[in-house]
Amino acid sequence: MNKKLNLTSNPIGKLLRQIAIPASTGSLFQTLFNIIDTFYAGKISPESLSALAKSFPIYFVIIAAGIGIVSGCNSLMGNSIGERNKIAASIYAHNTIVYAILLSVFITFIGIYFSYDFLKFMGNNHESIILIKKYTDIIFLGTIIFLVQFSFNSILNCQGDTKSFRNFMLVGIIANIILNPIFIFGLFFIPALGISGLAISTILIQLVGCIYLYFKVNKLEIKIIPKIENFLIRRNFFRNIFDQAMPITVSLFMVSIGGFILLYFLIIFGDKAIAGYGSALRFEQVFILPIIGLNTAVLSIAGQNFGARRYDRVREVYFKGILIGMTVMCFSGIIIYLLSEPIIRIFSTDLEVIKFGSTYLKITAFICPVYPIFFISHALFAALKKSYFIFYMNLFRMVILPFIILWIVLNIMNGYFNDIFYGLLIMNWILGFIVFLIARGLMIKSFKEQKKAFFIF
Repeated sequence: MNKKLNLTSNPIGKLLRQIAIPASTGSLFQTLFNIIDTFYAGKISPESLSALAKSFPIYFVIIAAGIGIVSGCNSLMGNSIGERNKIAASIYAHNTIVYAILLSVFITFIGIYFSYDFLKFMGNNHESIILIKKYTDIIFLGTIIFLVQFSFNSILNCQGDTKSFRNFMLVGIIANIILNPIFIFGLFFIPALGISGLAISTILIQLVGCIYLYFKVNKLEIKIIPKIENFLIRRNFFRNIFDQAMPITVSLFMVSIGGFILLYFLIIFGDKAIAGYGSALRFEQVFILPIIGLNTAVLSIAGQNFGARRYDRVREVYFKGILIGMTVMCFSGIIIYLLSEPIIRIFSTDLEVIKFGSTYLKITAFICPVYPIFFISHALFAALKKSYFIFYMNLFRMVILPFIILWIVLNIMNGYFNDIFYGLLIMNWILGFIVFLIARGLMIKSFKEQKKAFFIF
């Protein structure tokens, strides 16, 4: 355990700052990493920029699996640390890596052999699909690197270390700036690989990061010891990891499905609409980073305190996380709105692409303040081992309700590009209020043994 951080006794506000800020910074660097990819994709061709945007729902399958691993490990390992059961924490750490490896094999197979059918179903033509698969096939081959890296990062997070991932991503950005043009346009003995070069550069950098995080893990109390007996599947532990991580992963698949649904409807507006939306999405992600950091902090803190039966601290970290998150995202929304057009111009000079991208950002700026409710509630549900709530939340928020809204807007109301996102704006605010009430009710039920009155702070 990091001696500087005691997640069950140090002041909640201080812990949120100490964990969330480095985590947010690490996520910022990760997003900047992706933005650099978007920038270079635009330099290849408008078609490559559009292909990168269309690839995101497929790529997100890996991200969903990784987040499931992080949430599952953080919850189970964090609870064990909170219970002062270091042996159980170690078993969870090693079995999480085994789970990541097995899952990566499955995802790689599915991703490579079925992505063409998915893309065709979404209405893409053959030429567009081939371009997208040049990128995604290489990414899927590196799935094991991504998921093992997620495992190492979650083991670090459980022990209060969110700085190591940040440090790696800072170096990764610099490496990405150097390697992308080399692999895209060719240099010396390396041929020009186009959009495939983006993927190769990403995989190489993530491999180095995976090695670095492994060594950082082994500087902490709960280590990864490379002995065969440590990686044998412990049935009960492995099942707990599966039961905790898989609902989260499946729920986040809903985000990927939601991305497919949105792109399916956006295709009617053409590739430039998709390119604008994809570029805007990359920029938006930068401003969501603070609540991603808060999500990591709340999950780590709530997980250990739930294991230690410090329920008052679980309540406190949830509500303070919401308050801080909404405050920050109000300011983020203002910045997004004001900078919407200049930012899109970085990625493209096409006036239509700029128009579509800036329109999306101006509307989504008003959604930003409600995002913390979803992210912080996600962390709470995971910490309380109620992962199925995350599944239902994402199912309704990302799939069912958006599909209904998009269908009504485009087929009944004959709406345009901007009308889609106005509908999603209203939906997110209504659903955010409902999720908040559910989270509050769950805490009351879970902590019923405590006789204290239920206060927000």
